[in-house]
Amino acid sequence: MYEELKKRVYDANMLLPKSGLVKFTWGNVSERDENTGYIAIKPSGVKYEDLKPEDIVVLDLQGNIIEGNLNPSSDTKTHIEIYRAFPDIKGIVHTHSTYATSWAQSGRNIPSFGTTHADYMYGEIPCLRNLSKEEIDEDYEKNTGKLIVEFMKDKEVTKIPAVLLKNHGPFTWGKDAFDAVHNAVVLEEVAKMAMFTESINKEAKETPKEVQDKHYYRKHGANAYYGQK
Repeated sequence: MYEELKKRVYDANMLLPKSGLVKFTWGNVSERDENTGYIAIKPSGVKYEDLKPEDIVVLDLQGNIIEGNLNPSSDTKTHIEIYRAFPDIKGIVHTHSTYATSWAQSGRNIPSFGTTHADYMYGEIPCLRNLSKEEIDEDYEKNTGKLIVEFMKDKEVTKIPAVLLKNHGPFTWGKDAFDAVHNAVVLEEVAKMAMFTESINKEAKETPKEVQDKHYYRKHGANAYYGQK
C-alpha cells in the first residue's frame, strides 16, 4: 500500500553507502509521509547489499507497525521523538560516518571554520551530552530522541540540521529523506575540513559572524539569491 514511500526511503538509504557514509549496517534513513503522518525506516541489521524496497518498515508515530515483516531500525524511537516534536522535519538520517563520529567521540562541537560550512549550517554543530545510566536503562533510544528534542526545542531546526551525540555519532534531518541525506554528506565534509584545519593551525578561529551570515542567508531565507529562479 505504501510502495512509493518505501521506494523513496529505500533509495535514500542506498545513498549512504554510495556516498561513503556507512559500512556494513551502520546507518539508517527515515521519512515521514505528509498525508498519513506515518514514517518509513530501514529495517534493523539488514546489510545494504541485501536491502530491498519491500523490506522498508512503515510505522505510526506511536511505533506501531503499519506495514512490514521485519523489525524496524533499533534507532526508530529516536526518529519518532524528533518527528513528534518538530513538524517541519520530514526526513532523518543517522550514521557512524568517520569524521563526524570522530568529533562526537572527542565530545566536541564542530566549529564553523569556513564558508562551505556556513553555506549549509548556521554556526557550530553541537555535540550533546551522554545519557545518564538511568536514561539508558529506562529507554536508551527514546531518551536519545528526547535529548535531541530538549536541546533543539528553542532553536531553528532548519538552520542547525545536525547534532552529534557524544561517544556515538551524528543525526541529521531535512525537509525529506533526500534532504536529510544531503545534510549528512555536508556534515561529513565539514567535519573532515575542520579536522584538517585544526591539524594545520591549532589556533584557527571560526569564520567571522558577518561572513557566516552572508553565506548562509544568500542561500536560505526570503532574500536568498544563490542558484536559479
